[in-house]
Amino acid sequence: MDLRSLRYFVAVAEERHFGRAAARLHMTQPPLSRAVKQLETDLGAVLLERSPAGVAPTAAGAVLYDEARLLLEQAERLRTRIAAAGGTATLTVGMLADSGGRTGIRLAEAFRRRHPGVDVRVREADLTDPATGLRAGLVDVALTRTPFDDTGITVHELRADPVGVVLRADDPLAGRAWLRLADLAGRRWFRFPDGTDPIWAAYWTGSAPASAADGPVVRTVNECLQAVLWSGSIGLGPVADALPDGLVSVPVTDMPPSRLVVAWAGEDPGPLIRSFVQIAAALFRPEAPNP
Repeated sequence: MDLRSLRYFVAVAEERHFGRAAARLHMTQPPLSRAVKQLETDLGAVLLERSPAGVAPTAAGAVLYDEARLLLEQAERLRTRIAAAGGTATLTVGMLADSGGRTGIRLAEAFRRRHPGVDVRVREADLTDPATGLRAGLVDVALTRTPFDDTGITVHELRADPVGVVLRADDPLAGRAWLRLADLAGRRWFRFPDGTDPIWAAYWTGSAPASAADGPVVRTVNECLQAVLWSGSIGLGPVADALPDGLVSVPVTDMPPSRLVVAWAGEDPGPLIRSFVQIAAALFRPEAPNP
């Protein structure tokens, strides 16, 4: 029994499914199944009841789950204290302006409680770089939204939000319950500067036609909102976001959801980033208690 096998077991117990747990751990299912089976052999107890629908902890598995979570949290704290003992531990977090919201405040509070000795720095990125500086090594971890070019970047989804079109309150379409992209044909869309991640730009402009190229160029969320208010242009945004007076968001039914994610460069995040991801996942889980 080691920390890695305990981490594997906890993921399976929480996801109630080997496939989902493997995806969460960024590994394939066969080695995960073998590791849990070996853990059962080492402990001499069946930990999971397996069925075609998934898995559920046995009585022994429930006990191990409670104890394993405590052990893993203690191990993370120990790693952080050792890192701090060798010098001031720092974590630089990249964010888009809309990526945290109120839950981002709770995330900061929870992280400070668990890691009071860590110096956390925040870099707010503009909309040209949805990876918020991960590729350039400017940040350690990012709280952002997909889709973007994630080559060399590991992404963990926290939440999926429906997407709506942002309109002025006096716009003829503002009173509609929902819209489709075809309803927005011929409108002026705000657009992103040259050099913006093309996957990101195509998603947030709804693949707007070339005729929309006369819309204002925007770099930040606030510039997007001001472009709608002042020029009557339109654009897309997560429906979950609060809007200033004078603006409304109408759901667009043929847009895929916007996925709020935590991301980091490479595969092994290291102890501090792993702890950040665990805290974020717990906070964004529906009806999750404060960790």
